[in-house]
Amino acid sequence: MSAESPECSNGQAYACQLTVSNGRTWGIWGFKDMCPSGTFASGFSLKVQRPIGAGDATALNGIRLHCVDLSKGPSDSQENTTIESDVGNWGEWTDIQWCHSGVLKSFQLRVESPQGNGDDTAANNIRFTCTGGDVLEGNGTNRGNWGKWSPKCLGKGICGIQTRVEPPQGSGDDTALNDVRMFCCD
Repeated sequence: MSAESPECSNGQAYACQLTVSNGRTWGIWGFKDMCPSGTFASGFSLKVQRPIGAGDATALNGIRLHCVDLSKGPSDSQENTTIESDVGNWGEWTDIQWCHSGVLKSFQLRVESPQGNGDDTAANNIRFTCTGGDVLEGNGTNRGNWGKWSPKCLGKGICGIQTRVEPPQGSGDDTALNDVRMFCCD
């Protein structure tokens, strides 16, 4: 599993916006949420609806980033600030997964292609690389395929998130989280 990808920087308040090409287009982009100044995402957790048989499944509903101050020691032993963009209505939050060292620097999204008359789930899982070399895979579901890795942060690491979430469709087919953008800071 290779995490090689280009790096990015654009000279703005954040170094760059990281995107992937396999996200779905249902729903609207939510608000952008950023780590407090001087902190970076070193961990993440997911809101996931587990498979429900023949019903309307939504799989990945939300992504939380857990921001820490790298100067204060290991990330899993200090207080952290949680950030998240829009989140779907279904599922439960998973435990936080932490980089063993460093912070999150790129991501990869697992997405199911449109199913026609079948049940669409859109985004199902996410992976992150850490500046210390770890590759962390979320506790999402396994429908769909992994797309290409996003570019890598050229700055210190990921510091923000924005999600595309489809609102509840009533009697229609719900997908919840469809796509995500991450932001890097210096």
